[in-house]
Amino acid sequence: MIVIVDYGMGNLESIFNMLKKIGIESKISSDVSVINDASKLVLPGVGAFDHAVMKIEELNLRNVLNQKALIDKVPVLGICLGMQLLTDSSQEGKLKGLGWIPGRTLSFRTALPDINLKIPHMGWNYVKKSFDCPLTGNLYEESKFYFVHSYYVKCDNNENAMLKTFYGMEFDSGISKGNIYGVQFHPEKSHKYGMRILENFSSM
Repeated sequence: MIVIVDYGMGNLESIFNMLKKIGIESKISSDVSVINDASKLVLPGVGAFDHAVMKIEELNLRNVLNQKALIDKVPVLGICLGMQLLTDSSQEGKLKGLGWIPGRTLSFRTALPDINLKIPHMGWNYVKKSFDCPLTGNLYEESKFYFVHSYYVKCDNNENAMLKTFYGMEFDSGISKGNIYGVQFHPEKSHKYGMRILENFSSM
């Protein structure tokens, strides 16, 4: 069973409905016992980094998430803010992320202060594969996805940067380490391109 982790900061129903549309069963839950029984986890997120970390702590979810991802090694997919939470920290706040994939979440405004760039980065954009992996192996030749974000991820190790996107500069729009994956875009809003990502994840 895929469990969509409900820590109060995601468009959970959109992900649930897209999975249902492509014939994949899932469940939305913040219950530790339900999460503990999951065969796969989706970590969604929309909002501020520190607030998300605080919600995870308030719901006592950090330990079970660490157990599932790092010990049980079930497939995990972080989406948007959920991907940023996989990193060590964010310029958006002061709290520690989950730290599963070495890297930082940085501000477009800080990185590109002299460029008249519309922030947040919002709308459709192409992604480029750095390497094939179970999540990206059979993507469409020119895959584009829907983005909404003001912060971007920079992996410490390029071997963890599976997808790249250009918006004023090239940034890591998809990251991975073993069983753990993250995408900055919203596959649940990205039509056939997003469906392919979710199908790949569900078949792991």
